[in-house]
Amino acid sequence: MLITLCYLYLWARWGRRPAALVLYTVRRLRASRCSFTFCRAAAQPRGARVCLSRGGRVFCVGESQSVDDLNKWALFLVSPFILEAEHIAFVTESIWAQGTSFQEPSSSETVVKWSDCCLPLACRPGDPYQLIAKASVDNFSKLGVAFMEDRLQMDNGLIAQKIVSVHLKDPALKELSKASDKQVQAPLPSPEVSLEAQPAQGVMEHAGQGDWKAAGEGPSPQRRGCASGSESAADGDPGLSSMELCQLHLSSCHECLELENSTIESVRCASAEDIPDLPCDHSSSSSSGGGVEGAASELCPERKGKRVNISGKAPNILLYVGCGSEEALGRLQQVRSVLTDCIDTDSYTLYQLLEDSALRDPWPDNCLLLVIASRDPIPKDIYHKFMAYLSQGGKVLGLSSSFTFGGFQVTRRDVLRNTAQNLLFSKADGSEVRLSVLSSGYVYEEGQSSGRLQGHLENEDKDKMIVHVPFGTCGGEAILCQVHLELPPSASLVQTADVFNVLKSSNMRRHEVLREILTALGLSCDSPQVPALTPLYLLMAAKEIQDPFMQWLGRHSDPEGIIKSSKLSLKFVSSYTSEVEITPSSIPVVTDPEAFSSEHFNLETYRQNLQTTRLGKVILFAEVTSTTMSLLDGLMFEMPQEMGLIAIAVRQTQGKGRGPNAWLSPVGCALFTLLVSIPLRSQLGQRIPFVQHLMSLAVVEAVRSIPEYEDINLRVKWPNDIYYSDLMKIGGVLVNSTLMGETFYILIGCGFNVTNSNPTICINDLIEEYNKQHKGGLKPFRADCLIARAVTVLEKLIDRFQDQGPDGVLPLYYKYWVHSGQQVRLGSSEGPQVSIVGLDDSGFLQVHQEDGVVVTVHPDGNSFDMLRNLIVPKRQ
Repeated sequence: MLITLCYLYLWARWGRRPAALVLYTVRRLRASRCSFTFCRAAAQPRGARVCLSRGGRVFCVGESQSVDDLNKWALFLVSPFILEAEHIAFVTESIWAQGTSFQEPSSSETVVKWSDCCLPLACRPGDPYQLIAKASVDNFSKLGVAFMEDRLQMDNGLIAQKIVSVHLKDPALKELSKASDKQVQAPLPSPEVSLEAQPAQGVMEHAGQGDWKAAGEGPSPQRRGCASGSESAADGDPGLSSMELCQLHLSSCHECLELENSTIESVRCASAEDIPDLPCDHSSSSSSGGGVEGAASELCPERKGKRVNISGKAPNILLYVGCGSEEALGRLQQVRSVLTDCIDTDSYTLYQLLEDSALRDPWPDNCLLLVIASRDPIPKDIYHKFMAYLSQGGKVLGLSSSFTFGGFQVTRRDVLRNTAQNLLFSKADGSEVRLSVLSSGYVYEEGQSSGRLQGHLENEDKDKMIVHVPFGTCGGEAILCQVHLELPPSASLVQTADVFNVLKSSNMRRHEVLREILTALGLSCDSPQVPALTPLYLLMAAKEIQDPFMQWLGRHSDPEGIIKSSKLSLKFVSSYTSEVEITPSSIPVVTDPEAFSSEHFNLETYRQNLQTTRLGKVILFAEVTSTTMSLLDGLMFEMPQEMGLIAIAVRQTQGKGRGPNAWLSPVGCALFTLLVSIPLRSQLGQRIPFVQHLMSLAVVEAVRSIPEYEDINLRVKWPNDIYYSDLMKIGGVLVNSTLMGETFYILIGCGFNVTNSNPTICINDLIEEYNKQHKGGLKPFRADCLIARAVTVLEKLIDRFQDQGPDGVLPLYYKYWVHSGQQVRLGSSEGPQVSIVGLDDSGFLQVHQEDGVVVTVHPDGNSFDMLRNLIVPKRQ
């Protein structure tokens, strides 16, 4: 209450002189290491007290905030690094200007440039874009007041959203000092003002009595930076001279308690929300924008990872797609998507380069790679900018663009336009890649490509489609492409299902070629680090089994809530803290359902689609785990069958496939392991190989049994694969069975692509392509929905098999399988050719030999394609 009264007292005395109040407050309180925050009212830190409020923005004081780890920050290295005692370290959070959202200040307003008032130390690209900097007390206060009055200009299109002072702890200070010894410069997202930049507007000074004026027109005579931290208040701010006579001891609030009784009574119950807005003055900005004139739009989510760029440039990739038409924005998203799939996303941030910014802003100093993906002719003045960037050692990637140089000309070939063509691409090491690509309808002619990478069509003219062109003496180079490496097979330019199929079959090689190109242009395309393991969450598909399961758990776990098996220990806890270590062999299981939330798994969606009596009822869910196949190991032999166990994960770090194969599991896969108990003396218990067939069939039927989805071309491939037509694998099944007494305990591991289009294909790709070909409106699926539907179908198929044997399920299996009439060779590519007939009574493949004999064959257990090498174990 006393602190609130003090803030009200400050407002009453200095309300019409915000600069004086802010500076005075910062000076008086900075020694206490409290944190000063300038932000929008909605983002006010919890527990902080508001000193000033104006136009939806607040200046508040709260508990100290600190930074002790810079491993996820890119350092702007300065040598030597010293954080002077009279300086304040602070974090600025910003977003990017969207197009023309910025409105220039009127002539009566003067902008305060962020970079003029502080020294940047580190940045973390993302949304928001975060910058750590240091500034004198005066300059920090000046930045805050400019933010409050919407007069703060960031660099390169950034718009400040929050400024908060921080305490740099010893680890962070050591990191900065260590980095400064390397003598490497990593500039801000916007470089120093170039000769082409407009002169900076005058620095603001407070004139007293609530009036603001500009210190002068044109550039300031000082070199970047305003008053030093050692300037007196009277020198830097005439309005402070009288203020120095009024001491306010916020620690004791002595003067505050001497206010008139009526005033005290009127504010006794005041809160931050009750503090009135500062009165407007004529210098305040009325625009709703803020920041520098629209320089760039951010495209990527937050990128984590410490980066020190030895090229001396910020880790920015600029994307130029021409004008702001709807088609250009669509291209922008396509280019961004494919680059995000290819590059090390912990190392780079993608921005759009607008036409105005290409002409006005000094972007070349800050660009590692310029991607040109505009199909329209490039304006002459922008073309000259791009060539100047190349002459300075810049790197350019042209994607189906008219941009060219070095004697090359782009020639139209209508016969090639939007058709699938065979491309032969030569890599830097001399090896070659053959793939199907979508042609832009243009080829390169004349010119001499002296670079290492080249690509031409496998046609009679060997049309040049990819050229590598060095430029200048500073290492500039461009790789120009006239095949649509940026477009997925599902793009609108792909008109027929046949072209879609051909391009999808080459999708992995398309990414391989693009990664090769990006690597040649100096980017890192290394795979991102393996994600950290996360805890398991215990979830119930049916609420009525919560209490019985917890009672069972209490009887079977040790006093610490641990259940151990040969592979791992599960520790059941009510809550989880980040201090608890998670390893593949020791995983906490959170039992409180209120603590669970995930954007990738919706429990209610799962419940609505699960219609079983026993399977999939008790869920162990993890965002990231090593493999779901091991999670049920300690529970599978003890759990009552009506509490059917299932382990579900968003990502696996050590996914298992058949034999030695690994199962890749990016976000978008449906990944689960299901526990099924089968009596030995039953129809299925005598034919356990059928289990894998039933699971793969259940996935296909889960989709194709839905009305209007019957023609989605999802199929089964013997013995354990889920396929798109007979072209590409979309998922697989792995079965481990253990016989104990009279019961088989079977773990069915299953993974299939639902939303992840790359690197191959997913179910939602098939739906999108079906909609395009048939002008349909089928909705895409979520992984949680299809997992529940597949488990439901599997339980029905098992029940049917137990009642009717193989004949109960084989008609449906043959309806969806890819092998009808297919011919294969036994043993090797030189072995006898046979025709596939069907499955025998045990679930193995039957083939018809040329001599009319039907034999049963088994996979050899080693080959990647189980139909490629088959062995003959017995004859009929």
